[in-house]
Amino acid sequence: MQLKFGSYPVLVASSPEMAKQFLKIHDTVFASRPALAAGKYTSYNYLDMTWAPYGSYWRQARKIYLTEILSSKRLDSYEHIRVEERRNFLSRLYALSKLQVNGCGKPVLLREQLSRFSLSSITRMVLGNKYFSESKCGLEGSIITLDELQELLDQWFLLNGVINIGDWIPWLSFLDMQGYVKQMKDLYKKFDRFHEYVLDDHKAKMVSSGEDFVPKDMVDVLLQLAEDPNLEVQLTTDSVKGLMQDLLAGSTDTSPATVEWTFHEIIRKPHIIEKATEELDRVIGRERWVEENDLSKLPYIEAIIKETLRLHPLCTLLPPHFAIEDCNVSGYTVSKGTTVLVNVWSIGRKPQILGCT
Repeated sequence: MQLKFGSYPVLVASSPEMAKQFLKIHDTVFASRPALAAGKYTSYNYLDMTWAPYGSYWRQARKIYLTEILSSKRLDSYEHIRVEERRNFLSRLYALSKLQVNGCGKPVLLREQLSRFSLSSITRMVLGNKYFSESKCGLEGSIITLDELQELLDQWFLLNGVINIGDWIPWLSFLDMQGYVKQMKDLYKKFDRFHEYVLDDHKAKMVSSGEDFVPKDMVDVLLQLAEDPNLEVQLTTDSVKGLMQDLLAGSTDTSPATVEWTFHEIIRKPHIIEKATEELDRVIGRERWVEENDLSKLPYIEAIIKETLRLHPLCTLLPPHFAIEDCNVSGYTVSKGTTVLVNVWSIGRKPQILGCT
């Protein structure tokens, strides 16, 4: 479907066949991003992976993620953090389930607890420490509370998904008619203060360690790479902040949302709970916790997660893609500068996906 957003052409791909054309067959043509205000003001002037235009910087950042930060070896080295936070999470849920108000059980807001669990795990792996306090009293080594950091991340997701009139009608951009750009600039200042605090702490530790310095978390890896003179594109402080922000934002909202939707679906279908419980009893038993290496032995539970992601994808529309040159797609000419939106929500509900006619 072709649309016109102000001055710019926009294509919406709502079928598996068209999504394959844009994301696989002609992926290099549509690998870039449009230059939207969100990328400029919330992502360090397009220096994160989400909004970086396709080119040498994007390719280098992708390589750093795949080989240095998200490699199997490095993720395995953080397993103890995930285990510890998972057990803390379950202990909190159990304690909350025992609370009484006027003789009745008190409701537990699952999303709130899932977000806390996810944020605690990710910040420890990415930053090496939580860097936030869990109450307004504050703790040494923190400049922000858990609720404040979660609010910043929620606002980041919101502002990165809005339709800003100035992006599509450039001559109106100076008016900031919806007030989004002002909100983005305010959010940038708050995030940058937090990032500066984290980086200053890490740099101080690097200096004190001297030649004996060994990276312990993902920010350490980025700072060490920033000093590498052999990189094709030198990493600046803003580059490190942008990539660090991707790791935080991209991991803290997705997992809680998926788990919450999974519970929402299986509670409506008791027979699925029975089958999942039977698989857990058969494969794991009731004498130990489920560990990460057990997941490959639980195909039914894996299928539940995949079905949840089909019904409730992490975003209705994938982040916009941008044509860097003219391209022929299925017999149609797509001109340079066209923005492409892939509707994964619609694709997941196509009858052919389920083998239906």
